[in-house]
Formats: sequence, C-alpha cells, structure tokens
Amino acid sequence: MKYMIILGDGMADQPIAELGGKTPLEYARTPALDAISKKAEIGMVQTIPEGMNPGSDTANLAVLGYNPKTYYTGRSPLEALSIGVPMSDTDIAIRCNIVTLSEENCAYEERTIVDHSAGEISTQEAAELIGAVREVFENDEFSYFVGTSYRHLLIWKQGSVVELTPPHDVLGQKIGAYLPGQEKLREMMRRSFEILNNHPVNLRRAELGLNKANSLWFWGAGTKPMLSGFQDKTGKKGAMISAVDLLKGIAVGAGMTNIEVDGADGTLETNYEGKAKAAVQALVSDGFDFVYVHVEAPDEMGHQGSYERKVKAIEYLDQRVIGPVKKALDDADLEYRMLVMPDHPTPICVRTHTSDPVPYLLFDSTKPQSHTWSYNEREAEASGIYVPDGYELLDILLQNQ
Repeated sequence: MKYMIILGDGMADQPIAELGGKTPLEYARTPALDAISKKAEIGMVQTIPEGMNPGSDTANLAVLGYNPKTYYTGRSPLEALSIGVPMSDTDIAIRCNIVTLSEENCAYEERTIVDHSAGEISTQEAAELIGAVREVFENDEFSYFVGTSYRHLLIWKQGSVVELTPPHDVLGQKIGAYLPGQEKLREMMRRSFEILNNHPVNLRRAELGLNKANSLWFWGAGTKPMLSGFQDKTGKKGAMISAVDLLKGIAVGAGMTNIEVDGADGTLETNYEGKAKAAVQALVSDGFDFVYVHVEAPDEMGHQGSYERKVKAIEYLDQRVIGPVKKALDDADLEYRMLVMPDHPTPICVRTHTSDPVPYLLFDSTKPQSHTWSYNEREAEASGIYVPDGYELLDILLQNQ
C-alpha cells in the first residue's frame, strides 16, 4: 500500500457573496475531486491546537502526525533547516520577509503594509536586497540568509524568543502597533526602508508597475527544532514535494527526502505538472511509501484577497495535480490511500489564517465508498465526521488506528 497527502495550503474559506454564497472550494470546477469524493470519506479535522497561532508551521506539523504542542519550537528554525543554516542551542531563528510598505511622506511607524510578499518578488531580486541590508546590519550578533522569493532568514546569536507579528496579519494597517518591542530588531526594520526603498532593484520594479520590496519584517522567532524521524515513527519512507522552505525544513527535521521540481515556486503559476509527475515517480518507481505534495498557491491568493485567483488555484490543483496523480496510480495498478486537505483556512474576508477546522477527503483505492458527498467545507461538516486532534489524522491515513 502506498500513501499520499495532497495539501492545498490555505484552501479552506468562508462563503463569499460574489461567488453566490459559496466558498472558493465549492465554486471551483473540480472534476477530479468531484469524482473521487463520491468514493471517499469526507470529514472535518482540527489542525490548529487550542491556544496556538494558526500558522502553516503548526498546521503542517499536525498533518504530518507531529503534535504541535510537543514539537513546535517556532517557524523560522524549520526554515533554517531547509536553507541549510546550522543552529546552536542558543541561536534564535527569525523569519525575515521583504514586504511592501506605503510610501507617503510620514514616519516609518505610520506606514501601512500593502503587500506581505512584495508582489511575489523573484529570489534573484530578493537576494540583491538581502545583500544590501547584510552590508549594513550583519555582525557577530546578526546573520542574514537568503531563502526563496520574499521569505528569508535572520539568525540572532545569543538572542531570545520575542513576540513578533506575522505581516499577513497586518495587511492594510498602520504598522506602529505591531513593530517589535526589542529595540535592535525594530531599528533594523526601520532603517531597512531607508536602504531598500530607492535601491536599483526597487526602482526597476516601480518602473514596471510592480510592488517595491522596501522593508524587512521580522516574525516567527524560535529555537532549534527537535523532530522525531518520520520513518522511525511510521515505518514509512517519506518524501516531500514543496516550493516552500517551511515544508522543506519540516522534511529535513523529520528525515524525509525533499524532491526538487524545476519551476516549483509557490506562486499561482507554479509547475503543477512537475509536482504531479514527481509524486508518481516517487511512489511507483523510486521506492517511497509516502509522499506529501504541498501547493502554496491557494494560501497566497487568500492573502492577496483575490477570490478569483483563489478559485483558479484550486482548479489548477484539481486538474493539474490530483486528477493526473490518481490516473497515473490507477494505471500503475497500485493500491494506495490518498488524503486531500488544506492545512488551515485563509479566508478572503480577512486575508490571513484562521483556526477553524478544515475539510478532508480520504480515498482508499481498495475500498471505494459510495455516497453523494462532495468535497467542500459545507458538506464535510454535514457528514458528521470530525477529528478533534489533527495530528491523529496521519494514523487514520496509514491505518494505524
């Protein structure tokens, strides 16, 4: 038996008036999911433990079977694993976003966050900008590391875990109340605007009508992670397919194999077909028992507040990943169990994550069911099936319960 999770990051949502009172998942054209759902278990699962922030870090740990209350030490340390940054026990890792701040003539604290991803800036452009702030700020205490697109890393030697607010929680708001209380971090953020706003990279972006990447934003501080091995705890040889450093870092910490896919970039135009092909090859030809396919696009579209693009992201996931993967596994005459789900909701109305339960679909090629459920939030809730602790869903997938 082979096992697979296909995760549409932030795919769950709330009813939207412009979609006729439907969620993007209800509204999207999803022929593959429509067909599979009639033969699968549909239910709801609580991926975010009570009292924890609804981040992709805690949620994806739960989906992979790790109780976040036991294993979570912060988001950035997981990303450090992906980038290959060694951490000592006294290091603090901090996510370093490059964001777009408004440019009116005012104090830094009076500016607003226009875009938490700086228009999904390319990694090449972002590397130039990180290089510019590194020249000014880097010293024996603070080290900067380039990640992917707008997502980068700061290591604070002998630092402390301080409270920091994710930028996607501050979209459209004045930033003053959300700046770090820690003076050195706050000052680096303030000075970064002076360094970046008129940097040649940003002047070129402005000429092209693109959002400038004109400020650093720190969040997600944490200490060195200690995950137990995925194969040790499940007996399954696992692989991760994702464009996002967070997921790659979880895989490194769990001893899973990261499979790189050319053109996989975490955007709406990511290489869906490449991810599907890599997943099939891993299960059919390369000896993996378990594959986790992570697609970031629905979450990014939720943060952008675009229900049209979120619908398109879900349709791409269905038609360019789920459908082709199922057909290939069927054609290979494999026995498999497939779990499709989001990690958390990213509702268009708030443009950030929430802690609400999410719908899941569990299909077993050897035991197809027969019912009329469709895969969406409304019908998953109506099914009456509910998993209160998200980290237990993996055992259900692996038939360990």
